[in-house]
Amino acid sequence: MRHVASDHVIAESRTVSEPVFLILTSLADQPRHGYALMQDIQRMSNGRVMLSTGTLYGALRRLLEDGLIERFHQKDTSRDKQAYKLTLDGRRQLQREMDRMKQLMRIAASRVKEIEV
Repeated sequence: MRHVASDHVIAESRTVSEPVFLILTSLADQPRHGYALMQDIQRMSNGRVMLSTGTLYGALRRLLEDGLIERFHQKDTSRDKQAYKLTLDGRRQLQREMDRMKQLMRIAASRVKEIEV
């Protein structure tokens, strides 16, 4: 007997890169436009992750295509800033990633002893 996974199951089991995780996390509390995302991600990572515009907008395009984010229409469109927000599927993906990371941390913590200083 052969087992064939549906695309939906594959999409649910896919992990995301750190920049994508940070984009999803940044959008979890409010919609943001590109520059605000870049600033928030830099702040959340204490300056460790600084996304280029090419990386950011490439990731946003893929997240839009995957249905994890959607465009958010703001009243202030004087500068044509495009804002984005998480979809329900995006929130689910973020939760799956958080659960996966928690499991990895539990495994690592159970095997690594603290170093005494």
